[in-house]
Amino acid sequence: MRIFKFGGASVKDAEGVRNVANVLQQVGHKNTLVVVSAMGKTTNAMELVVKHYFEDKAALQSSIQERIDYHHAILMELFASDGDDPKQHPIFKKVKALFEELKGFLAWNKSPKYNFVYDQVVSYGELISTTIISAYLNEIGIENQWLDVRNFIKTDSNYRDANVHWDKTQELITKNIDQQTLNITQGFLGSDENNFTTTLGREGSDYTAAIFGYCLNANSVTIWKDVPGVLNADPRYFENAQLLDQVSYREAIELAFYGASVIHPKTLQPLQRKEIPLYVKSFLHPKQNGTAVSKGTGIQPTVPCFIVKKDQVLIRLSSLDFSFIVEDNISDVFKLLADHRMKVDLIQNSAISFSVCVDNKFNRLEDLLSILKSKFKVNCIEGVSLYTIRHFDEKAISSLQNGRQVLLEQRTQETVQLVVK
Repeated sequence: MRIFKFGGASVKDAEGVRNVANVLQQVGHKNTLVVVSAMGKTTNAMELVVKHYFEDKAALQSSIQERIDYHHAILMELFASDGDDPKQHPIFKKVKALFEELKGFLAWNKSPKYNFVYDQVVSYGELISTTIISAYLNEIGIENQWLDVRNFIKTDSNYRDANVHWDKTQELITKNIDQQTLNITQGFLGSDENNFTTTLGREGSDYTAAIFGYCLNANSVTIWKDVPGVLNADPRYFENAQLLDQVSYREAIELAFYGASVIHPKTLQPLQRKEIPLYVKSFLHPKQNGTAVSKGTGIQPTVPCFIVKKDQVLIRLSSLDFSFIVEDNISDVFKLLADHRMKVDLIQNSAISFSVCVDNKFNRLEDLLSILKSKFKVNCIEGVSLYTIRHFDEKAISSLQNGRQVLLEQRTQETVQLVVK
């Protein structure tokens, strides 16, 4: 049994859907379960629908119509045939019915809870994309079974970041999935005990693939991307990025911890427990080896791995009376950081100072600083970048220091981190 996952970039248009079919034809599709994300930027567009529902009702219908038009254009290109009216194809009715469901939910919903509404609305991106892809594959002779993932992955009701009920999920998947056929299902989604839709949080579709891999004792899980595999650096920010042939589970988790867009630890954990290898491959070149993430040592080849987080905030605290900053002070600081939803990416402390590099994702910095200033001397520098190098050497460090002002440096045996302006 194999699990494949295709992200939104791989199915952003009709050509992308055709390419998914091409990948399946090249690498085979027997005993395969395919997890698919929403098409292109549909998740972002559905988030806008939710925002308009709560904040700008006048713009709600137009934001829904924009998604209808986007998917309709893909349908027209995939299902148009000479001499026939493509709209007669049953897929048009299926997709229309899903959008009508969405509109119906927004009309009758009484819940004021943003996260609940978010999950019910955003989920239609995956439901629509998989409905279209399943129909197209059947149309061209790749027979498959469309599955509603919400009937298999059961979770709690922690909307937008639901926790999987593993025993129930394992039971449903084991009993109800025909492993002999090609199955198409949605990433990112589950359902709670009341059968309301839930979503699995960041990297949810990769996690879905891992859940199925674990429960089906799959031989492998493959994530198909628009890059040749896992690279040692983001090519948007670094020149001459290299492909990593092999990455251990532990190393992949370390890289993800420091901010690399490799694989989320949540995805790796169930695979690691059963030692199921994870492959990251290019959907443009499906026969290439890509990267294998599996049991083993470190990375191959052994080269420095560069990670950058832009637009960070460096906060330096010192005591008002030059007394030591001790455990109680640090505990208070971390509680404030947690209360203001600041993601901590680096900490460093001395006898009378404490420095922390954070991500102001939720724009709570001003409130945090006003409280900190009542207790400490505060120096705050916004717009800094945090560079991390795993398996560093002096040449790698010099390449980052060149022309930049280093505000803070921290080294361990395998990792160096630089906060630069």
